[in-house]
Amino acid sequence: MAATAGQTYPLTFDVTYPERLSRLLIFVKWLLALPHWIILYALSGLVQAITFIAWFAILFTGRYPRELFQLVVKSWRWQANVNAYVGLMRDEYPPFSWEEGRYPVTFAVDYPERLSRLLIFVKWLLAFPHYIVLALLAFVGLVAWVMAWFAILITGHFPRALFNFLVGLARWSWRVQAYTYLLRDEYPPFSFR
Repeated sequence: MAATAGQTYPLTFDVTYPERLSRLLIFVKWLLALPHWIILYALSGLVQAITFIAWFAILFTGRYPRELFQLVVKSWRWQANVNAYVGLMRDEYPPFSWEEGRYPVTFAVDYPERLSRLLIFVKWLLAFPHYIVLALLAFVGLVAWVMAWFAILITGHFPRALFNFLVGLARWSWRVQAYTYLLRDEYPPFSFR
């Protein structure tokens, strides 16, 4: 079931807009994020294993084990923080933490009490239209990011329209990921909001 215009999707992602950004940090953020990426790489393996376990749990019980669900969400929250930093949306160095409220990025997924035992077989296939659209939009996102990089270099500001576009694109992508990783049954909207 898709979230309609009057409903909100049970995944929240947002980044607080920065009034000013460093013109120098844009050259080294990717390098400064390397320690995070090493940890997040290990966590991504854990998320894959959890998804495998959750698939069987959902098949037999119709539920995603709450503790495992929270581990996935926390890992993705940490990833969202690092993505915002490397994506030039924030200058504050992200914490080595997956707890809420420690960084100006909001990432949360509502826990579902029940999940479909049948959808686990076809979610990846049902998400295929999203994959196509997001692949095309990823190119536009890359162009927008490069434009933002130059704007920050010249003015010290991230153009609001480009910022909103990139945050919306990330939000859309996170929703599709939550759907395909079995965290939610609601079909993600084709939407930046």
